[in-house]
Amino acid sequence: MKTFIDCHCHIADQDFDHDIDDVIDQAKKAGVLAILAVSECADEFEKIMELSYRYRKFILPCLGIHPVQGPPSEQRSVTFQDLETAVPLIEKYKDQLLAIGEVGLDFSPRIASTDSQKDEQRQVLIQQIELAKRFNLPLNVHSRSAGRPTINLLKEQGAEKVLLHAFDGKPSVAMEGAKAGYFFSIPPSVIRSEQKQKLVKQLPLDCICLETDSPALGPEKQVRNEPKNIIISAEYIANIKGVSVEKVMEITTQNAMKLFPKLCMCLQI
Repeated sequence: MKTFIDCHCHIADQDFDHDIDDVIDQAKKAGVLAILAVSECADEFEKIMELSYRYRKFILPCLGIHPVQGPPSEQRSVTFQDLETAVPLIEKYKDQLLAIGEVGLDFSPRIASTDSQKDEQRQVLIQQIELAKRFNLPLNVHSRSAGRPTINLLKEQGAEKVLLHAFDGKPSVAMEGAKAGYFFSIPPSVIRSEQKQKLVKQLPLDCICLETDSPALGPEKQVRNEPKNIIISAEYIANIKGVSVEKVMEITTQNAMKLFPKLCMCLQI
């Protein structure tokens, strides 16, 4: 039987509100053992926790403040105020969390066009790295248009357990993260992304995990992605690496267990 860990998923997104039971059922049928549910803003925290109670030991919560805030039509760079709202809730739920995330840097010009915005993002990330260290939790990290700055900051701050999700930087930069012991998760969009394909070719399988980033980064643009599509990532990685899907499943699951120690306890493995 195929078994996968979806290490980065926005299952609390409103795109899943109308059919989440079916989405979860289809994921389980596809062999998904667990979904790590990441947040973007403090408003999502309670919903993620409720889902983790409703789908106990299947949806596993990660709470953190994303570097991009606001609705799609009004996106902006994160501020200290966003973090201040979130910290008390992260502290409240710390014992139930699998990781702090989604956190990171986003230096896309439309999000962070000034040095002050980039610096505030760095300071918000530093504070969340400190939270992760204090609570002995891994970090689930975003790094769009900021691959090298993100990896450098993580290393400078002594972050040890790190997942860099859907990394969009150069493979040579990713290798700097791999040398630091960081893991990289690959979404189903790998089948339509030359950059992700180059990344998979370069990275050792021992530092690769699987993700869907649902409802984004699916195999088709502008089509809702779902956790069941994780098999697409596994199959494509297997093809690039010249190994069986079963081998990819085995190694990526082992990697997820190593990176997220609470997984073993949650899944009773």
